[in-house]
Order: sequence, then C-alpha cells, then structure tokens
Amino acid sequence: METDLQLAQRAALTGATVALPHFAALADLPRELKADGSVVTAADRAVEAAIREVLTEARPGDAILGEEEGQTGEEAHRRWIIDPIDGTALFVAGDPRWLILVALEEGGEMVAAVAAHPAQGSLWWAAKGAGAFEGRVVGGRVVADTPVHVTAEGADAVVGSRFAVVPEDWGKELVAPVKALTPALAWPIHPALMIARGDLDVAVQTGGQIWDFAATSLIVREAGGTYSRVDGTLAPGPGASVYARSEPLREAVLELVGAAAATP
Repeated sequence: METDLQLAQRAALTGATVALPHFAALADLPRELKADGSVVTAADRAVEAAIREVLTEARPGDAILGEEEGQTGEEAHRRWIIDPIDGTALFVAGDPRWLILVALEEGGEMVAAVAAHPAQGSLWWAAKGAGAFEGRVVGGRVVADTPVHVTAEGADAVVGSRFAVVPEDWGKELVAPVKALTPALAWPIHPALMIARGDLDVAVQTGGQIWDFAATSLIVREAGGTYSRVDGTLAPGPGASVYARSEPLREAVLELVGAAAATP
C-alpha cells in the first residue's frame, strides 16, 4: 500500500505536471500583461484541483485544506494541507523559485511533507521521525534521493549567521533589526530548504498562512533544525515565521523580530 509520504510525493508531482505548462505560457507573455493575475489564478486552481483529486481518491476519509478552495471534508483527525503555487509573484515573473507544497497533519501535528520546485526539477520531503531528503525529478520520477541535514557547526548568534528573507520585498521593518547585524543573502531555492541542506543558518518568512509553512516546517525539523512563528508558537499558522539551524539562533532572531513586530 502507498504510504502517506509516497502519496504526498505523487500528489505534488501530479500538480507539477499541471503547473509547468501554465508557467511556460507565462514566460511567453509580455510582463505588462500579467498584472491582473488571471493566468496565475487559473494555474493555482488547476494545480490544487489535480492534487485534491489524487488525495481524495487515495484517502477519501481525510479532510483537505487548500489555499484556493478552503477546507473540504469533515473535521477529521487527518488533514492534508496544500499550497498549489507558493510564490505567486515569482511564478508570474517567470522566476523558477516557486513551489508546490503538500503536507499531512495528523492529530494537530505535521507528519508528512513534500516541497517541489517544479521549474528546477527538485523535490524535498520528510516524514515525522524519518529524516529529510532531497531528490531530482526526471521523467516524472524522483531519483538520486539524498538525506539532508542542517549545518552541524554553524553560527548560533545572529552576527555571522547566513540569513535570508522570504519574500524578499516584504516585511522590511520586521527584519530590519536582523539585517542590521547580518546581511540578507540571495536564495536560489526556498530559504527553509537551504537551511535543511546546510546552506543557510536562519531565515524569516515575513507572512503567510498555514499552507505556506506546513510542509517546510516539518522538513526543517526533520533535517535537525527548528521552526516557530514569530510569537514563539511551534505549530505553523498565519503570520510571520522563523526557521533556524538551532534553537539558540532561532531564539536570538525571535528576540529581534518579536520586538519589531510588537512596535506600533
């Protein structure tokens, strides 16, 4: 029988096959024609519908929460959480850093997660207690799966840490105290995944909903890192969040951004 993690991978890959033609079509449009977001909206809905179909067929008793269609199904012990296109502005701009995110919440806790970078041909995944992994997608199949882990000897202080902000143009006031101590670096893939792989030490995601954090929070934790919302809540939810390679570093960043968030 297909495991929950295998199902999440299949759902994300199915979503990728739907999203990529929309992304390719956007690349052929003059940028000024993208302002109304109509093509992106169509892509969001089509990707979520495809993922929902896979999940519903395989696990008909589970609830599903998606960015586009909200929650369907009964209030169940098990709930799938979908972000069909995470990084809509990137998608519209023809930037390949957008994601498809699929996570499974069981009893209020994330237990399986997949993050796909379809335009870059990479897939990241984790299951509770089983570690985190990165793989390449070739011909619709995942190959070269590699365990990932946060940097073992990275910085535990903000000064000297490798830091990133996502989205790059949001929440300037929130992250200003951190940027005063260490520069914000460019990120070729989502910063949470870079932390999981050991390429960054800490990142602030300056806004979002539960579907923006459900998958990435588990991947970072299973890679040995840590995650919380800016208010210190460990469960993913709306607002800003912090990912870090270690608890001391996350707490140090929380002190800085928490004070900024509390300032009127």
